[in-house]
Amino acid sequence: MKARYINPFTDFGFKKLFGEEAHKILLIDFLNAILPAKHRIRDLQYSKNEASGETVLDRKAVFDISCIGEGGERFIVEIQKAKQNFFKERSVFYSTFPIREQAEKGDAWNFDLAAVYCIGILDFVFDEDKDSSEYLHTVQLKNQRNAVFYDKLTFVYLEMPKFTKTEAELTNHTDKWLYFFKHLSGFEDIPAALQEQIFTQAFEIAEIAQFTPSQIAQYEHSLKSYRDMNNVISTAVLEGEARGEARGRQEEKLTIARNLKALGLPSEEITKATGLSHDEIQRL
Repeated sequence: MKARYINPFTDFGFKKLFGEEAHKILLIDFLNAILPAKHRIRDLQYSKNEASGETVLDRKAVFDISCIGEGGERFIVEIQKAKQNFFKERSVFYSTFPIREQAEKGDAWNFDLAAVYCIGILDFVFDEDKDSSEYLHTVQLKNQRNAVFYDKLTFVYLEMPKFTKTEAELTNHTDKWLYFFKHLSGFEDIPAALQEQIFTQAFEIAEIAQFTPSQIAQYEHSLKSYRDMNNVISTAVLEGEARGEARGRQEEKLTIARNLKALGLPSEEITKATGLSHDEIQRL
């Protein structure tokens, strides 16, 4: 590996930076940079990453990172490397686990819930938002007057491909974290804009030369999985584009053939002009 720092979009890289108790100050600082200002995190504790339903027949949920704030707030942090059908539905489904686990046994519980935050760091763009330059989405349940109906359930999505700021354009701490996250594996040295204690600590943790042989092996396996997924996606996109171009060329031929047929040209001449078969021309 020629890179000096890990790729945070890999499972190993993401959990190395944000999923270890010894490095939780990084997660706290990152979450404070993207969450609403009214909810500042001073401390948190990691919880199990796997949650089960109430019965053995219920589905399980496996989170990248799951943690609890000092006030009981629940945080689920997910890295999503590829576009996935029903991703938003999965986010809603995942949010039900930290909600249900707060239920107290007995009749005395009054349903007073602590806040739940589901954070998705996406290496893709939502189809419905592809024409927008907005990359940070904060979502809550609202009523017909667009007023927040329930403020204890918040979904935060970061569409990382849309974050295109250069180092000179970074204006706040959120920008710096996103810049760090997006470009980490390509840095050779710490940029001037990230010469702050929290980021120098993050760079130290992310430096591959500091890893044990076992950690390097785990990272290489995680990096291979990430690259394989990217190759599959790239191949699917290219094949889709090729099929689209082929359909476009066929439609163009059919349009020309229709026009020539309307002018009364014989099928043989239309075949020479378009390459379509006699049967294809007859079916027009």
